[in-house]
Amino acid sequence: MKKIVSILAFLFIVPSAFAADSISPEDAINHIGQQATVCGNVASTHFSPKTKGQPTFLNLNRPYPNHIFTVLIWGSDRSKFFNVPETYYKNKKICVSGLIEQYKGIPEIIARYPGQMKEEK
Repeated sequence: MKKIVSILAFLFIVPSAFAADSISPEDAINHIGQQATVCGNVASTHFSPKTKGQPTFLNLNRPYPNHIFTVLIWGSDRSKFFNVPETYYKNKKICVSGLIEQYKGIPEIIARYPGQMKEEK
């Protein structure tokens, strides 16, 4: 029941975050520890099924290894996404909302639900 309540709360809270001002992937480094919406072009993607946690990486505005911002989707959350993330989002402009964290000096948002991400036209 707690999980259902959390998901419902998330579905109503996160979409409203897209209405807020977004920040660029370049500016995300200045917002570590904050909830924000980051918008940019998916410059490179990678699914690593043999790595612990089976991460999927979507790098915005600059491709790996020169990436400046990453959307991380853990393998345990991939089934929540209707399309294969590394294929579906490649070369698209997206916005992702969530807590900006930092891994090895690179800002990232962990996307646990597809509702955290929105495709820009």
